[in-house]
Amino acid sequence: MTRTPDHPDADPSPAAPTSLAAEEIASAVRSRTLRAVDVVAEALDRIERADPVLSAFIEVWADDALRRAGEVDARVAAGERLPLAGVPIGVKGRRGLGTAGPLLEAGCVAVGATSVPGPGTVWQTWGLGRHGPTVNPWRHDRTPGGSSAGSAVAVAAGLVPLATGNDGAGSVRIPAAWCGVVGLKVGNGRLPSSDRTGLMVPGVLTRRVGDAAAYWRVMSGKATAAGPGAGSGSRGGSGSASVTASASTSISASGDQPTAVWSPDLGFDSPDPDVVAVAHAAALRLAEAGALRLTSPRTPLRLHDPAPAWLALRTPGAGPTPEVHRIRAANDSRLAALFAGTRLLLTPTAPTPPHGHEGPGERYSTALTWAFNLSGHPAISIPAGFGPDGCPVGLQLVAAHGEEELLLDVAGVAEGHLGPW
Repeated sequence: MTRTPDHPDADPSPAAPTSLAAEEIASAVRSRTLRAVDVVAEALDRIERADPVLSAFIEVWADDALRRAGEVDARVAAGERLPLAGVPIGVKGRRGLGTAGPLLEAGCVAVGATSVPGPGTVWQTWGLGRHGPTVNPWRHDRTPGGSSAGSAVAVAAGLVPLATGNDGAGSVRIPAAWCGVVGLKVGNGRLPSSDRTGLMVPGVLTRRVGDAAAYWRVMSGKATAAGPGAGSGSRGGSGSASVTASASTSISASGDQPTAVWSPDLGFDSPDPDVVAVAHAAALRLAEAGALRLTSPRTPLRLHDPAPAWLALRTPGAGPTPEVHRIRAANDSRLAALFAGTRLLLTPTAPTPPHGHEGPGERYSTALTWAFNLSGHPAISIPAGFGPDGCPVGLQLVAAHGEEELLLDVAGVAEGHLGPW
């Protein structure tokens, strides 16, 4: 999938998306073939030209970003081996810096706060940036999804290679699907979260799976500048290619591809047939490529609709009710039984294509994602292809608790067969 987003309303046309992955940038900055200051200045220039159309940012911190980039160059010159040296990133919302500490310490430079829903908007639908509603870079009359709207758009349009998000019901995975990028939701409790309900967890949006893996290594404390996929500067080739190759090797070396179960609807939803067809075709291509082995469970997966439990938990002042406990217990039991016999669950990421800016109507775009915020399983959305409307469709991969690295391994293989994205 080599198409790139259109910018039909821009005059002049915004810069083409950068071809450099975050790991490639870091490798070049560490080897001092690129300066962080120059990389960040280029990103700021792309944002300045494209954002009046896309409205992906609430704020842009140009002066501070250039100062911090200079500090990264000084740290590199002093001999520090920064895993993500000089990588420009967007952070979700004005308070996004509070959760980006490990990324900044690893050498990332925050260039601005990405858009989130504004006052009076529907949380699962909109982003509102400094120039107005955030638009989907593939079709400006469509929403990018939310609530990590600006982060998904900034990455899809090539303004930054990596942007942070958080995911309480699908807020990373849905905009990733609708904008044609990679969106990782980590497992509940794996990284710090201040959400009182425990449903909201950190996540990341990237164009390359290797960059999502680099995020996970940094945030989980496993990163070293010379570690796998870190792009130490002594290797040839791109970081993303290295991750894809290592993932293929690791899956082949296991002697068997990870088993996976396909579910179009989780047993309760009625997703759009066109969305299901694109996501299912991608799942079949992954099986044909040897990335995974599709199997049928002994009992078809039929989860309870998580909407009543999720909405009850998020209602201010409300606590867990008997219905919440019943739904969670039943779904936890069914997912535990599923993952006792398989390693992956595959679904469409969102049940519908991206809708217009007038709103989603009665459909919940979260129908296929928020079950895994309640259950706490890690999940990733990867680009699956395009629907008849020309907008991207996402394939969601869900794994057992603690299996983020399996998701990233399989997604890395997928990138080699469904991508480049």
